[in-house]
Amino acid sequence: MLQSKSLNVSVIFLAVAVVSFIFADFSISTLEPFLELKRFSLALFEINVLEVPKLIPALFTTISIAVVAMLVSSIIGFFLALIFENFFVRTTLAFTRAIHELFWALIFLQIFGLNTLTALLAIILPYSAILAKVYAEILQEHDTFPNELKGKSKVSYYLYTKIPDAFPHLVAYTYYRFECALRSTAILGFVGITTLGYYLSSSFMQGYYNEVWLLLIMFYIIIATIRWWVNKYTVIPVVVSSLFYLDDFGTVSFDNFIRFITSDIVPHPIRTDKPFSEVIAWFESIFKEEILIGVFNTILLTQISLVLTAFLALATFPLVSKKFTNKFARTLSHVFLVVLRSTPEYILAYLFLQIFGPSMLPAALALMLHNGAIIGFLMGQQTDEIDFRLDVTKKKNELYLYEVLPRIYSQFLAFLFYRWEIIMRESAILGILGVATLGFFIDSAIADFRLDKMMLLLIVTAILNICIDLISKKSRDYLKVEKSITSCGCDLK
Repeated sequence: MLQSKSLNVSVIFLAVAVVSFIFADFSISTLEPFLELKRFSLALFEINVLEVPKLIPALFTTISIAVVAMLVSSIIGFFLALIFENFFVRTTLAFTRAIHELFWALIFLQIFGLNTLTALLAIILPYSAILAKVYAEILQEHDTFPNELKGKSKVSYYLYTKIPDAFPHLVAYTYYRFECALRSTAILGFVGITTLGYYLSSSFMQGYYNEVWLLLIMFYIIIATIRWWVNKYTVIPVVVSSLFYLDDFGTVSFDNFIRFITSDIVPHPIRTDKPFSEVIAWFESIFKEEILIGVFNTILLTQISLVLTAFLALATFPLVSKKFTNKFARTLSHVFLVVLRSTPEYILAYLFLQIFGPSMLPAALALMLHNGAIIGFLMGQQTDEIDFRLDVTKKKNELYLYEVLPRIYSQFLAFLFYRWEIIMRESAILGILGVATLGFFIDSAIADFRLDKMMLLLIVTAILNICIDLISKKSRDYLKVEKSITSCGCDLK
C-alpha cells in the first residue's frame, strides 16, 4: 500500500485537476483533426534529404548559440552558486529563472533588435539562475566532510576538497542542461531568430510537414549524439568554432536600454504625470481584464498537465525497466521516450495546434508528453535499482501494484514536483499560441507596444512561478524523500 502522506498529496492534486477539468476549454475547432494528423504522419515518408544543405546554417546557428550561452551561463552560475545563500542573490535568481526564455527574448527584442545578442541573453539570464540553484544544491550535498578535512581556509576547502568531490555531478548536470539549451535555442526561431525553430515555424504554417519531419530528425540526431561531439576532447574546439561562427550581434544602443527601463516599462499614468487615482485605475483594469483570467487559465493548464504527466509517467516507466520488459522492448520504448523528451513542448504544442485548433488541448498534450517522458525514464531507472525478495510474484500486474509502485511512489512525487515549476513556466509561455494564459496577454501587450503592461504581467508570471516553487519544496519536505534528486544527473529543473 502507498504511504499515507503520499496518498494524501496525490488525492489533493487529483482533486484539483478534476475541478480544473470542469473549467478548462478542451474543444476541437478543426473540421477534420484526424485527417490533419494523418497528413502529418504520412509526411514522414515524403522527406527530401536534398533539402538538408540549405538547413545546415540554421543547425549550426542553433548549436553555436546553445554552446556559447551554456559556456557563459555555467561560469556565471558557478560563481553565483558560491554565494547562493545570500537572500538578495537567491531572491533575484528566483525571479530571473521564473521567466521563460521566450519571454526574455521578447524583452530583449525591444532593446537590441532581432540578432544574435538577443538570443544569447535570452538563454544566459534564466540558465545562469537555474544553474546557480542546482550547482548550489549539488555543492551542499557534497558538504559532508568532517571539520578536520575542511581546514581553516574556506577557499582551499572548496578548491581541493568540495569542488573536486562534486565535479562529476556538476558536469553531469551541465550536460543535461546543455540539451535543454539546444531545445530552448531551437524554439527562439518562433520569435524570428534564424535557428531551426524559424524554419519549423515557417514549414508548419505552410503545411510542409515533410520539411517539419526533416528538421525534427536533424534535431533528434544532434540531441542523441551530444556526448560524441561535446566531450573532454572536443569541447574546446566546439566552443572556439561556435564563437567564430556567430555574427550579427547588432549595435548595442545604451539609449534604447535607458529608454526601456526609464520610460517604456514605467506604467503609462506615472510616465505622463497622472494623479495616483489614475495609476490605481490602470492597474485595476489590467488586473480584472487580464491578470485574473491569465492566472486562472495558467493554473488550470498547469494542474491538468501535472496530473496527465503523472499518469503518463506511471504508465511508461515499466516499458524501460528491466523488471518488466525484455531488451528489445526496452530499446524501442527508450527511443520513443527520448524523442518525446527531446522535442520542446512549444513545438509539440504548435503541432497539436494545427491538428486540433486553439484550446487548452494542444498545450496539455504537449506538456504531458514531454514531461511524462522525462519522469517515466527516470522512474524506469529507479525501478532497476530495486532488489526483490526471492519469493516475489511473477505476475507483472501484481509486481507493479504491490511491490514496485509502493516503494518508488514518494520518489515519483518528488520528481513530479521538481517538474511542476517547469510546467508552470511552459503553461504561461504557451499562451503565445492562442491559449488565454498569461503568455497570451504578454504577447498581446508586446504586439500593441504596451511594454509597461508587459512588464507588469511578467512580474505576475514570476511571482506565480515562485509560489509554485515554494509549494513544491514544502510538498517534498512533507514527503521527506531521502534520495538526492540533483545528483541523479537528469534534467529536472
